[in-house]
Amino acid sequence: MSGSGGIAKALMISGAMLFAAGLVVYVAAKFSLPFGRLPGDISYSGKNFRVFAPITSMIVVSVLLTILLNLASRFWK
Repeated sequence: MSGSGGIAKALMISGAMLFAAGLVVYVAAKFSLPFGRLPGDISYSGKNFRVFAPITSMIVVSVLLTILLNLASRFWK
């Protein structure tokens, strides 16, 4: 039973991070932030297809997740 405490803690932290991510998406939509339409996001439309590569948006998400995970790991110890 000693391992279940770690699993519970991991689930609570995962839930808090999902809640924070949902809150960020909600606020971004509320304030019409140009997420997905940032400079560097590539969009190409052909006759029968469309290609969208949100490179800059992926970098922003990566930086934010790195910061959040580093903060969570400091509190986890």
